Amino acid sequence: MAMRGKPEAPGAVTPQRKIELFSGTYFAACMLGGVIACGPTHASVTPLDLVKCRRQVDPKIYTSNLSAWRTIYRAEGLRGVFFGWSPTFVGYSFQGLGKYGFYEVFKYYYGERLFPNTPKTLVYLGASASAEFIADLALCPFEAIKVRMQTTLPPFAQNLREGWSTIVRTEGYAGLYKGLYPLWARQIPYTMVKFATSESAVAQIYAQLGKPKESYSTLQQTGVSFLGGYIAGIGCAVISHPADVMVSKLNADRQKGESAGKAIGRIYGKIGFAGLWNGLPVRIFMIGTLTAFQWLIYDSFKVYLGVSFRIFVIVDGEIVC
Repeated sequence: MAMRGKPEAPGAVTPQRKIELFSGTYFAACMLGGVIACGPTHASVTPLDLVKCRRQVDPKIYTSNLSAWRTIYRAEGLRGVFFGWSPTFVGYSFQGLGKYGFYEVFKYYYGERLFPNTPKTLVYLGASASAEFIADLALCPFEAIKVRMQTTLPPFAQNLREGWSTIVRTEGYAGLYKGLYPLWARQIPYTMVKFATSESAVAQIYAQLGKPKESYSTLQQTGVSFLGGYIAGIGCAVISHPADVMVSKLNADRQKGESAGKAIGRIYGKIGFAGLWNGLPVRIFMIGTLTAFQWLIYDSFKVYLGVSFRIFVIVDGEIVC
């Protein structure tokens, strides 16, 4: 986005640009940054995700998260606590590539080329929704494998390769995508909140601080990114949680030949409205932490490359992108 306004303050930290803004290399760097931000972070919270998914499918399986981890560790060791990490890592690496990379593409084309006078928040919402729609096409097969691995006891597969071959052999490739619509219902609002809230939160933090982003050190800038990401993560967790529960239920309990609509109606009839919020506290902690670290990693990566992806300047008390 073009910068306008007052000159930078003396002593401001000005990034040395190594990549041309909005070039093909720039967008490729955004995609790589998304892979680095999403794959490792999602894999690192597999223990939280494992217990969350199992408790969503069967609320009585464990009495608490701590008892769940103790039970799993005693029976299966550390490998059991991180069960499902491989489809998580691969799936969310692909998703991060699409989510962050295409977000930057759509943000540029919507905000700079197609609708230049549109309010920035609407651009963020439209760009993030478009990017997540594409990203979920890559994520869905791995999410299906991960959820089934984690929620079937004994597990229907022990690793990603076995899970992929089992589903394709028994259900065809369509079996990898039977949770796509609920995944879109979970991830698109999630990502819209994630990007729009994070962008706005970071802008407001700098507005409250009263100086341009470039006036602060790299460590201070990444701290602001982390805080803005955590604020966004809380909103993401709440708005997407009912769909998250339904994704887990569908992948674990959808009957052969049953349509998505019929399965959702049957499952909702069993769990009710309250059941859609089962496991919310642990997901708020998980998603808040995930989102914060993803923005921290992504923005740190851009600093390493010498490209500023989010530039905010204060002009007469207002934020200008």
